Amino acid sequence: MVSSKREITYIKADSKNRRTSRTRKLLCWLFVDLVVAAVIIGLLLHKPGSYDPTDFDSAGYEPGQVSPYLTHELSPRIYNGVQRDEPFDLVITQKGINEIVTGWGWPKMSHGVMLYSPAVLFKPGSALLMATANVRGAEFVVTLEIKPKIDEKGLLTFHISKVKVGAMNVTAIAKITARKMYLQRIAHLPIDKEAVQTKIAESLLNDALFEPVFKVDDRKVRIDKITVSKEKLTAHLAPAS
Repeated sequence: MVSSKREITYIKADSKNRRTSRTRKLLCWLFVDLVVAAVIIGLLLHKPGSYDPTDFDSAGYEPGQVSPYLTHELSPRIYNGVQRDEPFDLVITQKGINEIVTGWGWPKMSHGVMLYSPAVLFKPGSALLMATANVRGAEFVVTLEIKPKIDEKGLLTFHISKVKVGAMNVTAIAKITARKMYLQRIAHLPIDKEAVQTKIAESLLNDALFEPVFKVDDRKVRIDKITVSKEKLTAHLAPAS
């Protein structure tokens, strides 16, 4: 009889120990999950030190108007260079491209996401497109890293090498989602596949190569080299037959 009571006591004690062990494991995993969640949120909410859209305010003209940098500097340089019918370099400054971009009319809404405060940064080898995205009151800094490249056949591509939300790399899922959304947008629209805008979109979404030949008035010009350095992008243009 005594032996039977002892066995029952041992069984109860063992059952209690197992419950305690399970509780400890659950609490441990809960702690780990909370830490991981905190790290993810911290990464998403991270603001890159290089991002400061106030450096690129469209001073001197109203948002929505055509940028003076585009109309008074870039366009005349392109036109005059093409008319001379000889190779020339076109330099686009970081300050100038930001003046153009900030005048596009922000914020912009898409699928419940509000995008505003854009900034473009040129660094050796790539261009960073940055903006703040507001999703149901939460703000995230989104960064696209684009690397323009011209191959040995003279074909151009704009490769998106990285997409980040805060400090978190979301390149793969962002590209898949962007392709799906783009196809939905153009599904019922007449699209000119030869238009420069279409070719650039295909290049960004699918790394598609295209011939970088553009028409200016009655003359054609080819981009045969693109160099991105600190705070400027240089395109070498030559007459194209």
